Parts: sequence; C-alpha cells; structure tokens
Amino acid sequence: MHGLGELEAAVMDVLWEAGEPLKVRDVVARLRTGKQLAYTTVMTVLDNLHRKEWAERELRGRAYHYQPAFSREEAAARALREVLDSSGDPEAVLLHFVASGSPEETDLLRSALKSKRARRR
Repeated sequence: MHGLGELEAAVMDVLWEAGEPLKVRDVVARLRTGKQLAYTTVMTVLDNLHRKEWAERELRGRAYHYQPAFSREEAAARALREVLDSSGDPEAVLLHFVASGSPEETDLLRSALKSKRARRR
C-alpha cells in the first residue's frame, strides 16, 4: 500500500481482513510474512500505524485493540489521490489511467462520474 512499509502493509491486511478490533497478540498470530516476528515488533508497527492515523485503537482493560481507520478501498483511493497530486500533470495521468482500463473498468468510471454529476444537481 502506498505510503506504508512492507510490514506495515502486512499488518494493515490483517486488520482489514479481521472485521473486528484485534489485540497485538491476535495480529501476531494472523500475520503471514514468512518470518517469525517478535510481539514487540508488531506492537511497534501497530503504534506507528496509529500515529500515522492508519489504525485506531481503544484501551480495553490492559490491552489496546486495533482496527483500521478506513477501508482498504479508501486507502487505495487516497494513494491514487497522492499520485495525482504529485504527478505534475494530473490530467495526463488520468488519461493514461483510463486508456489502460478494461471495458468493465471504463463502464464503472463512466457510471461513477454520472452519479457524481447527478448528486451535484
């Protein structure tokens, strides 16, 4: 995911797939990185994700429970927005993006634009 390190992205995947708030030990148990990770490493990553506002946490008893601050789809949209904003030529990027899309994706974009226009009225 744009703006995240490899381990941060893996932890976010666990949070998105969970559908419920998780304790650090639950995240450790569900991570599939191919490496044995220390509890404290995952705790630090979750703390960083909270500080970066990717994850929310709530103290329940003596343990924090973490959940995503926004959906995977919202994260992808934010990443696209960052790419457009940093491109120097958002119009050209959008035109190249649309040209690379499948017919189904083009239909989805067309429909979304129509909906957006209808809401403005």
